[in-house]
Amino acid sequence: MVGSVILVGKKPVMNYVLATLTQLNEGTNEVTVKARGKAIGRAIDVVEIVRNRFIKGLKIKDIRIDTEELESQDGKKINVSTIEIRISK
Repeated sequence: MVGSVILVGKKPVMNYVLATLTQLNEGTNEVTVKARGKAIGRAIDVVEIVRNRFIKGLKIKDIRIDTEELESQDGKKINVSTIEIRISK
């Protein structure tokens, strides 16, 4: 299997850690952990927990940061930061 994506949101960090571990243990070579806005810190926590507690040889292949322009409910354009962290065994 090539790679899969874990979208980090408002759930507890360990939910995303479990999802990431499941993907890596089922034969996926590469997982991308993505988050926007306030969830960016949670995405970093996910990668660090997987790396430091569960899979010692895990490599961070790439980290991409960006800004997306979204439209708020009242029609205003707002900028939201994003992060993508690619990890592999």
